[in-house]
Amino acid sequence: MDTSEIRKKYFTFFEKKGHTVIPSASLRPENDPTTLFVGSGMQPLLPYLLGEKHPRGVRLVNSQKSFRAEDIEEVGDNRHTTFFEMLGNWSLGDYFKKEQLPWAFEFLTEEIGLNPEKLYVTVFIGDETLGIPKDTESVQIWKGLFKEKGIEAIDIEIGSEEDGYAKGMQQGDKEGRIFYYDAKKNWWSRSGTPDKMPVGEPGGPDSEMFYDFGTEHNTSFGEHCHPNCDCGRFMEIGNSVFMEYIKKEDGSFVQLPQKNVDFGGGLERIAAATNGNSDIFLIDTLQVIIEYIEKTSGKKYDDTRYTHAFRVIADHIRAAIFIIADGVVPSNSEQGYFVRRLIRRAVRYADLLGVPDGVLAASVTAVSGTYKDQYEILLEKGGEIAGIIAAEEEKFRKTLTRGLKEFEKLSNNNISGNDAFILFTTYGFPYELTEELAEEKGISVDRKGFDVEMKKHQELSRSGSEQKFKGGLVDHGEMSIKYHTATHLLNQALRNVLGNSVQQKGSNITPERMRFDFSFDRKMTDEEKKKVEDIVNEHIKAAIVVTNQELPLEEAKKLGAIGLFEEKYGDVVKVYTIGDFSLEFCGGPHVTNTSQLGHFKIVKEESISAGVRRIRAVLE
Repeated sequence: MDTSEIRKKYFTFFEKKGHTVIPSASLRPENDPTTLFVGSGMQPLLPYLLGEKHPRGVRLVNSQKSFRAEDIEEVGDNRHTTFFEMLGNWSLGDYFKKEQLPWAFEFLTEEIGLNPEKLYVTVFIGDETLGIPKDTESVQIWKGLFKEKGIEAIDIEIGSEEDGYAKGMQQGDKEGRIFYYDAKKNWWSRSGTPDKMPVGEPGGPDSEMFYDFGTEHNTSFGEHCHPNCDCGRFMEIGNSVFMEYIKKEDGSFVQLPQKNVDFGGGLERIAAATNGNSDIFLIDTLQVIIEYIEKTSGKKYDDTRYTHAFRVIADHIRAAIFIIADGVVPSNSEQGYFVRRLIRRAVRYADLLGVPDGVLAASVTAVSGTYKDQYEILLEKGGEIAGIIAAEEEKFRKTLTRGLKEFEKLSNNNISGNDAFILFTTYGFPYELTEELAEEKGISVDRKGFDVEMKKHQELSRSGSEQKFKGGLVDHGEMSIKYHTATHLLNQALRNVLGNSVQQKGSNITPERMRFDFSFDRKMTDEEKKKVEDIVNEHIKAAIVVTNQELPLEEAKKLGAIGLFEEKYGDVVKVYTIGDFSLEFCGGPHVTNTSQLGHFKIVKEESISAGVRRIRAVLE
C-alpha cells in the first residue's frame, strides 16, 4: 500500500469508532518553548490532555507532521528519517486500554492485512520506587487478542535493552510474544523517563507494537535478538500511550483526573511493513525522490556505494520542503538553522552522486504530488519552496568556495576539533566534507573535539534545549498564561499600527518573557513601537473580560477571527475574544481579565529572516 491509502484507511477506521478527524498542526509549535519543532503527535494536543476541552470532542484521529532534528546524523540506515507522519488516535478521558489495544490490533491485522504472526508487543515492567505498577492489564488484553488468531502469546520479563541482548526471546523452549521493558523503553512523556519529567508533566506506560521482518540476527549488536534490538529484524510501527499520571513537586506520581489514550503509529514504518521490506526509503513518498535522483545522476540506489547518499538526500529534501511550507526559511538560528543544515547536507551528498545544480529544487514538484491528497499547501507553495531551496543551494556554493580557501590555510597541520567546528558554523562545511578533504591531504581531524564543540552549540540551538527554553506555557503557570494572553493584544496592536498585512509567524513564552514573530518587511520606528506599547497597555488598564466560545469555522471567519501560521483548522474552532479588540482562533489557556496582566513593555525588536521580525517583551 502507498502512504495515502494507509492514511485514508486509518481515518475511516477510527471515524467508524466515533472519532473526528482533525488536521495536522504546523511543524512550528505554538507557544511551546520546550522545543523548536513538533516532534510527536501529542505535542500540539497537550492542553487537551491536561483537561482543556477540545472543540471536536473526546475522540480524535489525525496524522501529525513531525520533525526530529536529533535524528539528522542517524539518517543513512534503512529506518531513520528526520521528517515523518504520526498517525494518531486520541481518547480525552473517554476509552482506555480495553478499547485501544483491540482497535490498534484490528487496524493492523484486518484493515491493512499485516500477518499477526509477525507482530510482537512490549509493555511497561513498572517502577516500585515511584509507586507505578507493572502493566499486567495490557498483557492480559494482548494475550486474548493473539489467542483469537490462534497464537499462544508468552510474556517474558526483559528489563533494560541491555538485558534483552543477554536474555533473548526464549522462555524454555517457547519464543515470547509479549515483553516487559523498563521506563527507557515503555514509558512515554515528552521529556522521556519519569526521572527526567518536570513537575506538572503528564506521562504514562505504553505498549509498543513491532513488525518482524524475519531477517537474520546480527550478533554485532548483541548476543541475542529481542524486539528492541537494533539489528533490523524488528521495527516499531505503533505505540499506545496510556497517559494516566502527572508528576508532583515531591517527585512522586499521581493519577491524572482525566486518563487519556495517545496512539502514535509511524505512517512510513507501517507502509514499510505492508511492503514486507524493512527499507523505509522504498515507500512511495521517499522513493519518488530517489527515482528522480537516479535519473539525473546516472547512479543507482541499490549500488551500496551510493545508498547512504540517496537516503540522506531523500530525507533531507522532503523534511526541508515541509518545514519551509510551514513558514520557516533558512537562517543561522533556531528553526531556520535546521532548514539550512538539511539543504546544505543534501547539496553535499548530491555532489557526491554527480547530481546537477538545481535538481534538488526541481524535486519539489515530485514530492508535492505524492502528498496532494493530504497537504495541498505543498502544491500551492511549490514554486516558492523550490525558489528558497535553489537560493540556499546557490548561497552554499559561494560559501563553499570561501570555506575551501579557509581549509587550505588550516590544512598544513592536523585539524583541531575547534577548527572543524568553525568550518562548519562559519563556512557551512559539513564535518564529512572536512574529513574527506583532510583524508586527501593525509592529515587527520579531531572528531572528538568537534563533537564537544557541537554539543555545546546544540545545547543553545537544538530542539528541546531546557537551558534556553526554561519553563513555558506547557506548565500552565500563572505568568505563562499572562504572556499567552498578552500575545493576543500585541498581535492586534501590531495590525492596528503597521497594517492588517501583519501576520503572526510564531511565539515563544516562558514565565519570564514573551517572544513574538510577525511578518513585516522593515524595522519598526521608535514611534511605532511606542504606539504598540500604548495600545496594549490601554487595553490592559481597561480591565476587559476575556471570553471564549466554540464556533463553526466559517462563522468564526465571518466574524473576523484570525488564525496563526496559516494553519488548517477543523470544522469547529475555539475562539478567544478580548472585548471588541481581539478575536483569535486559539486553544488557550488565558487570563479571565486583562487587568491581571501588568504593564507591557517591548524590550527589543529585530529581524530574524527576510520579511519576518521579532519582538521581545516583558510584563512588569
